[in-house]
Amino acid sequence: MNDLPTGSHACNCKKVRHEPKLVVLTGGPGGGKTAVLEMARRYFCRHVAIAPEAASIVFGGGFPRSQMPRGQRASQQAIFHVQRAIETVALESRQTAVVLCDRGTLDGLAYWPGTRQSFFEEFETTMEQELSRYSAVVHVEVPALAWGYEKNRIRRESVTQARKIDQRIAHAWRGHPRVMNVGAQAGFLDKLACAIELLRGELPACCQTHLHALPD
Repeated sequence: MNDLPTGSHACNCKKVRHEPKLVVLTGGPGGGKTAVLEMARRYFCRHVAIAPEAASIVFGGGFPRSQMPRGQRASQQAIFHVQRAIETVALESRQTAVVLCDRGTLDGLAYWPGTRQSFFEEFETTMEQELSRYSAVVHVEVPALAWGYEKNRIRRESVTQARKIDQRIAHAWRGHPRVMNVGAQAGFLDKLACAIELLRGELPACCQTHLHALPD
């Protein structure tokens, strides 16, 4: 298929080829995206590919995290191009029905140290072009409290900072016709189940036949 992680289960689908589509899972740091994607890997079939987060690849590989505008622009340039490249690789396989993207290109607007116009000029694209790349967007909100939130070498924001980023991400994607929100008020397991059900709805019918309701 390709070298990206995929769902774990065999599928009764008899299709040899699919027309793959991109679905974004987004939200601020610490909202629960990683757990949702891990559940998707365990729960969905092998026709679902999971694209890793470009920022984790860039920063995890040692790219410097500067607080200066020029450095911030440089890091977002790298992340944008890595994101696009990952999506290109994922879409090459016609066995893939859905590519679950850990963030999308427009997440960069939440971190861009300039105007929206300068963002689109930098990458020679438009809001409409970027929105049209993705079939749906599932936004998992960051909780208001520090419960369950942990920093690591990649995620360095405080809860307050993460919430502000979450709001900027929501603003970046609000023009998409199919944005689905997983609210922060729900408990973690409820958020997880809700996100999986929304993502499940993006699978073609032929890839849903083996799925059952998530356990309570």
